[in-house]
Formats: sequence, structure tokens, C-alpha cells
Amino acid sequence: GDRRFSSEQELWKRHNSPVATSHCKCCHYVLPDPSLARFMCAELTRGYFLEHNEAKYTERRERVYTCMRIPRELEKLMVFGLFLCLDAFLYVFTLLPLRVLLALLRLLTLPCCGLSGSRLLQPAQVCDILKGLIMVLCYSMMHYVDYSMMYHLIRAQSVIKLYIIYNMLEVADRLFSSFGQDILDALYWTATEPKERKRDSLGVIPHFIMAVLYVFLHAILIMVQASTLNVAFNSHNKSLLTIMMSNNFVEIKGSVFKKFEKNNLFQMSNSDIKERFTNYVLLLIVCLRNMEQFSWNPDHLWVLLPDVLMVITSEVAVDVIKHAFITKFNEITANVYSEYRASLAFDLVSSRQKNACTDYSDSVARRMGFIPLPLAVLLIRVVMSSVKVEGALSYSCVFLFYLGLVTLKVLNSIVLLGTSCVYVKQANMEDKLFEKPPTPGPGKTPSDLWSQHSSPTPSGTSSITSQPTPPDQDNHAPLPPDTPEQKEGDGIEGTELKHRNTKKDLLDVDRFTICGNRID
Repeated sequence: GDRRFSSEQELWKRHNSPVATSHCKCCHYVLPDPSLARFMCAELTRGYFLEHNEAKYTERRERVYTCMRIPRELEKLMVFGLFLCLDAFLYVFTLLPLRVLLALLRLLTLPCCGLSGSRLLQPAQVCDILKGLIMVLCYSMMHYVDYSMMYHLIRAQSVIKLYIIYNMLEVADRLFSSFGQDILDALYWTATEPKERKRDSLGVIPHFIMAVLYVFLHAILIMVQASTLNVAFNSHNKSLLTIMMSNNFVEIKGSVFKKFEKNNLFQMSNSDIKERFTNYVLLLIVCLRNMEQFSWNPDHLWVLLPDVLMVITSEVAVDVIKHAFITKFNEITANVYSEYRASLAFDLVSSRQKNACTDYSDSVARRMGFIPLPLAVLLIRVVMSSVKVEGALSYSCVFLFYLGLVTLKVLNSIVLLGTSCVYVKQANMEDKLFEKPPTPGPGKTPSDLWSQHSSPTPSGTSSITSQPTPPDQDNHAPLPPDTPEQKEGDGIEGTELKHRNTKKDLLDVDRFTICGNRID
């Protein structure tokens, strides 16, 4: 044992020989015991200390807590957004007809009262009359579409064909919503553009025809969706309904494993709100059609209720899972949903000001992609064909129902306005309500100036729902062009400002469609 080996090979043989002991005298190294009992004892008694990597495990725990908070924060945003959509949807049935009547009354009384200004009607009244005409024309055109024939035509198709058709309809609905509001905005601006300005448009009549065709085609699209869902409800084995509900979980695969920023997640949240509200209206249409076929038997409603609950539950589950994993993979906190609520509340509060630049329903359409006109036309068509109104008593019931809708609209608007004011105050966004759009300089767009320009809040202002009359625009000189040094500085600070002013950036997010991707 005292002999020194001259080669490493002989030393290795000495260590691994069957007669080797646990102590090697040649190199003074204590060898482990090769017995199985020793190995098992080491594995069973081996320890480690988690506090050596405290930051890592604390971060993992926070991720778990964030995933647990996502359902609550997401549903709070969803509920607030659903009431916003409901407010814009009820506006079409309640206040819009009254506003159209007031605008027409003003036109009729113009010969008696005379012209008080350069305009026959205010821009808002012109837009109201255009909306009313679009509703009337599209409703008249919908009378030539047979819902029953469409239902039986869809029911004759196979399950696979219906599944493909339903997926195609969902994609087409998003594309229609993306382009439809642009068509309506172009019509409103063409009809109300000041006459002294140079016009480069096609004219009011071509834009009006495009708007009528859009609303009619979109209403037909939603009718096909409702008919397909109705076929799924009435199928005997419910296989089509199961396939359609499983299609929602495919959305998780297409969204979870993508990179999302806060603005992209905001667009997806708005899209989910719009999709959920549209599905609720489609379920209402399906229930109305089925109840009509069974002579309004209340017992049949309990037959439809399990399927309705299954559709709603699957929508909620898919949204929760999708948002939970998106926030986890992109390291986004749950507090971002409160910023989203504040941004939606800002739209509502700013649209109630005296000098608002848009109607509230149009603001919701631009932000969420929810356009109430096609859906309202379809619902009126279905209700008028399902409910027969005959006699004075029936018309009295219709009038009382209308008064109930007006009451619901007013109460919903009051509650939403109060809640929105609270959200705006909590987010410290009151100052933005009194900011005037700055005059764009050379090479600058209005959205760029909004993200860089801020004006002080007027002194003595106590309410965020009223706006003082702005001074004359001519008193403000145009902004000077940026120097090269300023442009270079803007490029250096651009990344920091993007992350620092997240709430201000959210106000510029106004158009989105498929999978939360921005479409400019």
C-alpha cells in the first residue's frame, strides 16, 4: 500500500479494484462506500436550502398569486365592458328614435323659426338622421330574407360543414366589424364636413349607399350565425354544439403562446368583451325563435337553459384560462386590468362633455369593435316576426315595454357615469379630460402630439363631467418643426416614455381585430 504507482492507469485500477478499501493511502483520498445501503441513506437524508435562491421562489409565488387574481380582475373588466356595450345597444332602441324625431322637428320648423346660423342642423343631428335612415332601410331590406328557409337550409348540411361555416362566420364578423366603423365614420364626416373646406370625397350619397350595404350584409352574417347556433341547439345528439364549444379552446392555442404587450392585451380584452356580448344577443335570438316554435311554452325554456349555461360557462372558462396564461408567460401583473377599466371609463366621461368630438356609441365601436346597428336591425327583425302585435292592448304593452327600456337605459347610464368618474379619479386621469388636441406641426401626427403634449388643468375646476369652452384655436401658433437634436432625443427617450406613460398609450388604442393584433 506504500508503493507509488507511476501511471494514472494503474492508479485507476487500484481505486476500482475489488479489494479497494474506503481509504486510499497512495493519494490520501477517502473513497465512498459502494454499497447500496450507503447510496440509499445518502439519497434519503440529502438536504437543500431554498433561501439560497429566495428571489427566484418569491417570483414564482407571485406568479401563482397573479394567476389566482386574474379571474376576479378580468371579470370586473368584463362586467364593466358588458354594461358599456349594453348602454350603446340600448341607445339605438331608446334615445336614437327620440333624437331623430327632434332633428326632423327642427327641419319642419325651420320656415317658421328661420335660420339662426350657417347650418340647417347640428352635426350630431345629421348623424342621428343618417343612423335612423340606415336602420329603416336595412330593416325594410331584411323583410325579404326568410329566416325559416335559412334555418332549414343550414340544418340540411352535415356537421363538419356547419363547423367550418361557423368558423368562417366568426372570422368574417371580425373583418366586418373592423372595416364597418370606418365606413360609418366616413359617412358622418362627409355629411358634416364644413362647406368652406376643400372636399376630396365621393359625396354623401355614395357613402350612404356603402353604409346601408355594410349594415345589411353584416346583419345577414349575424343571422346566419344565429341560425347555425339554433341548429346546434336543436340537434338531437348535441354533437354540433359540443364541437362549437370545443372550438373556443382552440383559441387558447392560438393566443397563449404569442408575445403580448400591454396594448395588445388591451385589444384582446376589448375583443373578448365584444364577443361575449354578441354571443349573449345571439343566445337571446335563439331562445326567441325556439319559444315561438313551441307557442311560448314556459316549460321549453327549462329545456334550453342547460345548453345556454354550457355556452356561457365555456366562454368564461376560455377567457379566464387564456388571460391567466398570457399574463403568466409575458410577466404582466393583474393590476393592468384596472388600467384598462380606467381607459374605457375615460372614453365614457369624455363623450359626455360639452365639446365632445364623437358620440358615445361610436366611441365604444371604435374601442371594442362593437357596432350596434347591424345587431339592432337583426334583433328588431326577429322580435317583429316572433311577436304578433294586434289590438290596442298589445300596442299599450309595447309602449310600456319601450318605457321600461328607456328607464333601464337611463339608470344604466347614470350608474356607468358615476362608476367611470371613480375609475378616472383613481387612475389620476382627470387632467387629460381638459387637454385640447394640439395643432400638429410638420412631420407630426395628432396621435404623436397627444402622446407628448400635456396642458395644465384649468384652475377652479371641480367636476370632470363638464368642460369649459376652449379658447379660439387661432390664438395658438403652430408648433415649430423639430430640430435634429430634438428628433434624436425623442428616439432615445421613446422606449422609456412608452413604458412610463402606459395609460396615455392605451387611449390611442382604438382599432383591433383578429387575435388582438393591431390593424392600422
